[in-house]
Amino acid sequence: MMVVKAAQEQILNALQAVAGIVERRHTLPILANVLIRKTGSEVEFTTSDLEIQVRTRAALGGDEATYATTVGTRKLIDILRSLPADQVVSLSTAQNRLTLQGGKSRFTLQTLPADDFPLVNEAVDFGPAFSVPQATLKALIGQVHFAMAVHDIRYYLNGILFVAEGKTLTLVATDGHRLALAQAQLEHEMPKQEVILPRKTVLELMRLLRDTKSEGEEHAPIEMRFAPNQAKFSFSGLEFVTKLVEGKFPDYNRVIPKNHKNKITLGRTTLLASLQRAAILTSDKFKGVRLNVEAGLMKIASSNAEQEEASEEIEIDYAGDAIDIGFNVNYLMDALANMTQDMVTVELQDSNSSALLTIPQQAGFKYVVMPMRI
Repeated sequence: MMVVKAAQEQILNALQAVAGIVERRHTLPILANVLIRKTGSEVEFTTSDLEIQVRTRAALGGDEATYATTVGTRKLIDILRSLPADQVVSLSTAQNRLTLQGGKSRFTLQTLPADDFPLVNEAVDFGPAFSVPQATLKALIGQVHFAMAVHDIRYYLNGILFVAEGKTLTLVATDGHRLALAQAQLEHEMPKQEVILPRKTVLELMRLLRDTKSEGEEHAPIEMRFAPNQAKFSFSGLEFVTKLVEGKFPDYNRVIPKNHKNKITLGRTTLLASLQRAAILTSDKFKGVRLNVEAGLMKIASSNAEQEEASEEIEIDYAGDAIDIGFNVNYLMDALANMTQDMVTVELQDSNSSALLTIPQQAGFKYVVMPMRI
């Protein structure tokens, strides 16, 4: 039976959309496979890692029938990538094997039964659906994802908090040393829903979301639905279901400084470039830089155990208090590198208080970074 017959590019695109969550090594061998289910003229590709499940559907030719099997995801993709993009490729099945044929190339792959593939049980108590443009959500995640913790014992920090309330969608990430918050407006009023998406889910969403005009999908919506233990996303023909991180996220509103009296607005790329140069002479373990702010001038200095030193000066429009404060340079560079705006505002209180980075004319972004002793 011929399951699929279409251009290499069409089949490869459908498979690559679901392949990102597939682990190369897993205790369950079948999780290295993709579930291929044919119903009539439509074929469905599904992958899972027991925590996340991604599914896409496409009309890719072949015989009209009802059939299901699983086959190694990476091998199938590697073979398809090796074939020309415009070549017609067929997938046919016989005796528990899947045969891929393109031109004069032929590959026979071992399969495992579709009934053994562990599908994620979808929640029945999802809250109301809401949507934003894909480009908007990708931008929000881009502004906060770098502040997620990595393998933190406080497991609720290893992800991003999503809060839908009223007409606002808020994303927050923190690792205990810094906190990033980004907001966007929703079209309709929403009752408060609050979930923590795991780190792997966040990174996979970033990979899949479209934001470029060339794809023509920057305004295409992504629909979101939250349940107590699960989240569901539908976009670009994909259905993405993920488990949530259980736990109570810290009260982020208490962390964000209010009414810092000293504000400096300067060019984002100028500040980033100066920090990148100063970072070269920080030590690998101790990534500290010192910011000295005084009337009209910001000085950035760093040093290392070899007694090497770097110093930078930036002219600024500032007439506030003189402040000498230290930061982990990576924390500052991460925030600046993930912004796209030309200007950034740095708000300071004193040398012992957290700094607040904001973007002029964009109230929905806040980045808090703790100072460090240098």
